Amino acid sequence: MPDVQLITDPADDRIADYRALTDVELRTRWEPPHGLFIAEGELVLRRALRAGYPPRSYLVDAKRVDQIADLPAGAPVYAATQDVLEQATGFHVHRGVLASFHRLPPRTADELLATARRVAVLEDVNNHTNLGAVFRGAAALGVDGVLLSPSCADPLYRRSVRVSMGEVFAVPYATLDPWPGGLDRVRAAGFTVLAMTPAAGAVPLQRLTAAQRARAALLLGAEGPGLSRHALAASDVRVAIPMRRGVDSLNVAAAAAVAFWELGRDDDLADS
Repeated sequence: MPDVQLITDPADDRIADYRALTDVELRTRWEPPHGLFIAEGELVLRRALRAGYPPRSYLVDAKRVDQIADLPAGAPVYAATQDVLEQATGFHVHRGVLASFHRLPPRTADELLATARRVAVLEDVNNHTNLGAVFRGAAALGVDGVLLSPSCADPLYRRSVRVSMGEVFAVPYATLDPWPGGLDRVRAAGFTVLAMTPAAGAVPLQRLTAAQRARAALLLGAEGPGLSRHALAASDVRVAIPMRRGVDSLNVAAAAAVAFWELGRDDDLADS
């Protein structure tokens, strides 16, 4: 079992990585520049370890130290009462386990495209809950990678990681820059860029041709505004999920899941 160090002061510099976890602006300024991210919950931290992310430290409820007794030695384990945890992090750590990890070197969009058959491309999706849900759907429904416009939220932000149940570690992602000019590189790599939109005239997803489905890059915009006119103009085909009862659209994560399933419904699942 790793050595456990007791923390009694929420301002202790040893747990600086975990300070003010609910302050999105502060965490955005702190985590990527310092090459770290926070995993919340035992399941998520174990998935991060399996994916090869090196741990910096663990912070746990003193009553739950035994839960991580089997973790390899190397990173310090800090234990504290719930009161100290809440003062340090800014919220009630009801899962009782947090971990700080080093980030891995970022992939390039070209590296991702070279090995993928089906990708999602996200424009300005900056809601962390939606982003995490898109990654979880991508992992479950046969999407090989996610490309992000430079304006998208950080997939490794704590809430995104938690909502994805750690699947952000399983689905390769990269930033596509410049935007939307980088879509030309997606097309040059052999993909058909399918822009999701509720606009009239869009092709129902189930009516795409076999050639359009073969190597699909599904382009999705932020909830509310949807895709920008520039992104729509850079796509090959505008596609839609047929709606009923006057509903005009779905939440971006729900729409992504439906589209992922439709594009992959003929996949051979024998080896999944």
